[in-house]
Amino acid sequence: MILRLNEWVTRALLVTAALLAFSLSFLVVADVVGRGVFNSPVKGTKELVEFSIVVICFLQAGYAIRSGGMLQVDVLTGALPARVRAGLAAFGALLGLAFFGLILWGSFEPLGHAWSAGEYEGEGALRIPVWPARLVVLVGAGLAALNYVLLVIEGVRGALTGGGAAAAGPRAGGPVH
Repeated sequence: MILRLNEWVTRALLVTAALLAFSLSFLVVADVVGRGVFNSPVKGTKELVEFSIVVICFLQAGYAIRSGGMLQVDVLTGALPARVRAGLAAFGALLGLAFFGLILWGSFEPLGHAWSAGEYEGEGALRIPVWPARLVVLVGAGLAALNYVLLVIEGVRGALTGGGAAAAGPRAGGPVH
């Protein structure tokens, strides 16, 4: 149940990030054409791009982790027994969990401040409220941490039972369906 829900949410956030990136490309092209041809750039492009890059990264993090898209070096571990690879995968997932757990923990106060203070980014042409980006960072870090918890469980299970897909990492088994 949790795995299915996680899979659905990570895919939905991935699609959202892709649509945002696709839309952002049109904005950038319009800004470049407006600047070069009409000497009139699209106002607020800089602020929207800055805002969107962070949002896109955190919307994709959970899927990247679960699907095995995170950077992984397996030159040395490829020759190790399946149980050892699974143990190392669990250890790596623990490090990822610690990283995203710290981001999650550190995101609550800035989100609360951005919400209560009405914090905005940008001056003049376009002022963007900061709280939506901070909320996406919090949700994205939480989902990433959850996916690392799932990978820790898979890695420990693989180390105890002798490997399988968990020992080789998420790439070998593919995303959980």
